Amino acid sequence: MRKPNETMRLIMSTSFGVIFGFFLGVSFPTLSLTKVNLPSSLFPSIDLTYIEDKYSGLSTQSVFNSFSSIKGNRGSSTQYKYNGTKIWVTKNPRGAERLPPGIVESESDFYLRRLWGQPNEDLTIKPKYLVTFTVGYGQKKNIDAAVKKFSENFTILLFHYDGRTSEWDEFEWSKRAIHVSARKQTKWWYAKRFLHPDIVAPYDYIFMWDEDLGVEHFDAEEYLKLVRKHGLEISQPGLEPNRGTTWAMTKRRDGSEVHKDTEERPGWCTDPHLPPCAAFVEIMATVFSRDAWRCVWYMIQNDLVHGWGLDFALRKCVEPAHEKIGVVDAQWIVHQGIPSLGNQGKAEAGRTPLEGVRERCRREWTIFQARMVSAEKAYFEDLGFESSNSTLQGVPKEK
Repeated sequence: MRKPNETMRLIMSTSFGVIFGFFLGVSFPTLSLTKVNLPSSLFPSIDLTYIEDKYSGLSTQSVFNSFSSIKGNRGSSTQYKYNGTKIWVTKNPRGAERLPPGIVESESDFYLRRLWGQPNEDLTIKPKYLVTFTVGYGQKKNIDAAVKKFSENFTILLFHYDGRTSEWDEFEWSKRAIHVSARKQTKWWYAKRFLHPDIVAPYDYIFMWDEDLGVEHFDAEEYLKLVRKHGLEISQPGLEPNRGTTWAMTKRRDGSEVHKDTEERPGWCTDPHLPPCAAFVEIMATVFSRDAWRCVWYMIQNDLVHGWGLDFALRKCVEPAHEKIGVVDAQWIVHQGIPSLGNQGKAEAGRTPLEGVRERCRREWTIFQARMVSAEKAYFEDLGFESSNSTLQGVPKEK
């Protein structure tokens, strides 16, 4: 049997332990973990083993030390709170009003960065221009030849409509290119979703090119010299005139650097300063300035993926359009007319895949024109004007 004194000592020790543990537990949330040297075993919610496996160069202790350092910095940082005032900046981008303007990054880029080192040392060169090609692997030789016409001043972005991306690594340049893949999609579908003006903002010019272009007589840097010299905001290289071009405006002219207007078939041009006689380029090899692209991107319709009709509407994004839209004759290309993307369509109702795609293109052109006319009509009517015809030459409404 225990002696009474021993039993009483045991009861008192147990009671003291319970009371001490209770008060320690109550006060524990107020303790600063950064001021207590705790072992990593007290952080069961952080899987340090997983972190060490994922970043094999780091030890568990170094990860824990980094975590403690961050916690310490956070605890000691000054909280800028003035009389309970919260941050609300209406000039910030939508959704970022609660952030101080100095931390807001409203633009991005396609610059590839390292996983190590100092961020400010990542880029040995910042490309000034962007070129995009919408491609299938079947046209790899064409694209290889085209890419080699663009210097290291260009970011290369490939949109893959056939889902084949890794095969392109047979080309050394492909390893530093950006690859985006979605099956059976067009370049305008990609452009609307991946070329937002705030993403391509660092680039002075954006080349939006098809895959079936011969570039033997083209040099991108020389092309841009002429674009700047002649003040072009939207342009394209001249097309070899012997390859069945549709529009007179886009045919290359011998002995010319640039042309901005043309003569078309009788009745095709109601105004010599309007498409297709001026202020017009096609959508197969278009080049946009940064400012022009910001406007054009907003005009691209989400559901109209072929872009038909855009070429006639590009003039709405620059002023005066007949001076700032033109064709560069001295740097020219050949449109090979390979319907590779057209063959990605579906055969139905007795039509070939290409016929189905062509019908969709024509339908989209009609839809786009109707939307543009309707939008302009609604705008001018809201201003108190009523449109007299489809050109929207407004006259004031009677009040």
